[in-house]
Amino acid sequence: MNQRLKQTALALWAVNLTALCAVMLIAGLRFSASAAPLPALSPTTAPGVLRNPLPTATRLPAVTLRPSLTPWRTPSLGPSLTPFAAQSPNRLVIGFSVENRPLEVYRFGAGASVKLIVAGIHGGYEHNTVELAAALIGYLNDNPQTVPPDTSLYILQNLNPDGYARKLGVEGRANANNVDLNRNWPYNWKKDWARDGCWLYTPIEGGQTEASEPEVQALIAFIDQIRPQALISYHSAALGIFPGGRPDYPPSIRLAQAIADVTDYPYPPIDTGCDYTGNLTDWAANTRGIPAVDIELTNHRDTDFQVNLRVLQIFLDWKP
Repeated sequence: MNQRLKQTALALWAVNLTALCAVMLIAGLRFSASAAPLPALSPTTAPGVLRNPLPTATRLPAVTLRPSLTPWRTPSLGPSLTPFAAQSPNRLVIGFSVENRPLEVYRFGAGASVKLIVAGIHGGYEHNTVELAAALIGYLNDNPQTVPPDTSLYILQNLNPDGYARKLGVEGRANANNVDLNRNWPYNWKKDWARDGCWLYTPIEGGQTEASEPEVQALIAFIDQIRPQALISYHSAALGIFPGGRPDYPPSIRLAQAIADVTDYPYPPIDTGCDYTGNLTDWAANTRGIPAVDIELTNHRDTDFQVNLRVLQIFLDWKP
């Protein structure tokens, strides 16, 4: 009797379990049929999603600034992405290179205090200085209010377009006459110099005579025309900030110190023992009384754009 009761109970339990499973299955199918499918996310329908990163050329280098910097105006986050040449009404051609390429200068502002920035003096070897100048020109096109009302700023983007066109590397340093344009200025000039501690990757000279090169002649004439109250010459790489003047020129030293205060570029600069003959900043300081500095970028690739926006604002506000 007990055995028969057990068999009956097991049979009832099996029937109930089967019924329960059937009910759950039917309920699941009904829920699935009534639920609306979720829309698929796509780059074209998701606002605020950046589909592609910025191209490598527009990315900004990470720069660690000195912790003691004083607060000032906040600059734009990056250089302009618009073509600067087509948008600038103040493009000037001040002369031509050996191979007849134009030497282009861009003017911003119309004040009586004149400042000048020169880049690309070593062409393709220091091509990042040309790219920095282009970024600054684009930034100023988009932000013309950066230049104070009492100031005129001129930027010469590339003093050595022949070297830049020839090669982005050591073979692009000289102009088309194989002259180092930063050794051709008519102050403390030498055709050749002791190479200890100096750049010596390819044979190069200071020209047949001082100021023999058309690029240097054009810039001398332009400087004498606009009479800048301060000058920056951009170079690369890594040696620091060099105040122009031999012997020392105190206004150049004050400008160098002001720039050093907002950058990590070495100052005083690293001394390799090189004799820098016939260079632009010494000529500017000692023959024209122009406070001038040579700023060396961190390497031969990056523009150091963010930190040089700080340099730009210091330079624009600086008074001799």
